[in-house]
Amino acid sequence: MAHRNRPLSPFMLGTLYRLQMTSVLSLMHRVTGIVASVGAFGLAWWLLAVAEGGEAYATASAYLGSTLGMVALAAFTFSLVYHLLNGIRHLMWDAGWGFELPEVYRSGYVVIVLSVVLTAAIWFVALRGAA
Repeated sequence: MAHRNRPLSPFMLGTLYRLQMTSVLSLMHRVTGIVASVGAFGLAWWLLAVAEGGEAYATASAYLGSTLGMVALAAFTFSLVYHLLNGIRHLMWDAGWGFELPEVYRSGYVVIVLSVVLTAAIWFVALRGAA
């Protein structure tokens, strides 16, 4: 039996396997799902603090208003937007639309650009309203 030099697994990145946009978007969809799930606990914590009022709300506001809190909120916002848009993209695939390779790449770029633009728009409106 001849021994061939070929990769054993697609997870062997580098010279053996070239990372593709489709695999990156798939990984991002999973990561944003996890971030959105963790962020939901943060949202629940904030809602409980609002309901309790007083000191609990001041503590939650201090954490969420800090630099680290704002970064976490921005990551949560981006993850919700990206996960929603990529989920719509997957629903379109389930309906049989956009499954050819050029369309897959084009819709991937659209999801990335729209995720960044919509996240920035949400933050622009939120920060403008807070001022």
